[in-house]
Amino acid sequence: MKILDRYLGSAVIGGTLLTLAVLLPLIAFFLLADEVDDLGESYTLANALAVASLGLPRYAYHLFPIATLIGALVGLGALASRSELVAMRATGMSIARILYAALKAGLVLAVLAWALGEWVTPEAEQTAVQWRNALKSGQVTLRTSRGLWARDGGAYINIGEIQPGARLSDISIYEVDAERRLVQATHADSAVYVDGQWILEGISRSRISEAGVEAQPLGSATWSSLLNPALLRLVVVEPQALPVWDLLRYVRYMRANGQDPGKYETEMWTKLVHPFLILTMILLSIPILFGSARSTGLGGRLFLGVMIGLAYYLVSRAFFFLAVHFGLGAWLAATLPVALFALVGLWVLHRVN
Repeated sequence: MKILDRYLGSAVIGGTLLTLAVLLPLIAFFLLADEVDDLGESYTLANALAVASLGLPRYAYHLFPIATLIGALVGLGALASRSELVAMRATGMSIARILYAALKAGLVLAVLAWALGEWVTPEAEQTAVQWRNALKSGQVTLRTSRGLWARDGGAYINIGEIQPGARLSDISIYEVDAERRLVQATHADSAVYVDGQWILEGISRSRISEAGVEAQPLGSATWSSLLNPALLRLVVVEPQALPVWDLLRYVRYMRANGQDPGKYETEMWTKLVHPFLILTMILLSIPILFGSARSTGLGGRLFLGVMIGLAYYLVSRAFFFLAVHFGLGAWLAATLPVALFALVGLWVLHRVN
């Protein structure tokens, strides 16, 4: 029986990887086409190709559930078309046992997708953003666990938090001279962007010279910088690409500051249920296979997989909209679509069985 489990599992995993191998090059083409629009003297085709390639992990992560569904339909469907599933049933292997073997393969895929979303995607997205900004604007930015670092001419800037509405908090500005010696250090509690410049609040400034360090406490001051809100929006990775722990920290921060964390909290719960969505898609594939048996060809299975994936996307986005704009609980908005499709899969499986 373990041999059959491995055989069924390899069919599911192989079909999923094959589906991703077909879909990702198509997405890469559209990503590259989008980057080509910004080609210039400093942003070459090779740069655009590298940036587009770094964007692929995020799309692979979001495509994993639908790729799993299509892969299971293709992989197990190939076994059904060769009557291998019928032969397994004839030996006494139940549909539940076949589902169990497919779900074990689904656990492997869920772990792979989780690692992709938590480790690979955030790093790839941030690297792509840094490259794009450095090549297009000449500015160098780096986001670390201690905030965002940026270079603006002869100044090095550290921003602790970037908040909605063109607001910053915990800003440190280090200015150096032509010989790279620190001449001035400024720290501000907060900053807001008004009329093309930043207004710093809660400032403490230190001027450094051969005579010593002169402290200058200030209430507020203006700060002219090329680091504008439009560039910061590019520097900050979209919440869909952030790992769960970063989303959790940001949700707590927004709540502590009286802000609505709806979008980020919903994204956090969506990422938490993502592995269960992959298992749900495998659950949906089994009754489709045994309901159609050998009567449905590869094209029909692909069509069913795409339609189910599209239906899930529409339902999940509808719940996401309800959570962000109408106060539906974030955990409820993330889990209800998965639970709904899982119940539909169980009901259809019961009918087929």
